[in-house]
Amino acid sequence: MDFPSNGMSATGYLASPSEKVAPGVVVIQEWWGLVGHIKDVCDRFAANGFYALAPDLYHGNVASEPDGAAKAMMAMELPSATKDMSGAVTELIKRSGGSSAGVVGFCMGGALALMLAADRPDVISAVSPFYGVVSWPSPGPDFQKISGAIQGHYAEHDDSAPPEASRALESRLRSMGKEVEFFVYPGTHHAFFNDTRPEVYDPHSSKQAWDRLIPFLKEHIR
Repeated sequence: MDFPSNGMSATGYLASPSEKVAPGVVVIQEWWGLVGHIKDVCDRFAANGFYALAPDLYHGNVASEPDGAAKAMMAMELPSATKDMSGAVTELIKRSGGSSAGVVGFCMGGALALMLAADRPDVISAVSPFYGVVSWPSPGPDFQKISGAIQGHYAEHDDSAPPEASRALESRLRSMGKEVEFFVYPGTHHAFFNDTRPEVYDPHSSKQAWDRLIPFLKEHIR
């Protein structure tokens, strides 16, 4: 679908619930692009009573191997991506009839989800990064601006977002007075929620994370 983005047009994948008035969630892609897994996550949100919109931050490009994904991520223009994500938030609120939205991101998208929450504190009331990379070049996003609740999901074995880094971020956010809770799933690896990657997918931890995520979003999105 197309939606407005800072006076221009952006594209994304929208999944709609059976109810016309329902909470909305922006879903931010991994570094692979807007692939089938992310679309499936949107569909799962819709089945649970949410509007879910995943903006296509690579504008039609997808990667199937790490080198290509890394190149696509590095080529992504952050100002343009920020505008597209912000436009997705506005579109969701218009469709959902609510006054706020949530944002959930995976891998690269987990970091971008936190950035978006800091960029749109006026309407982001819940943010959930899944194994989002937590290091940013200085100065990085101003997390002090985040007004929504934060629920993070991280792997025990993850070089991109190791537990000590995610725990440090959790402590930093809590010291800012944020409502935050991070979960680290024992025995899991980066991308444990991605059921298209059998080498890392963990069904038990994925279900546990999902069962925590849905009530969290329903509680905080207005």
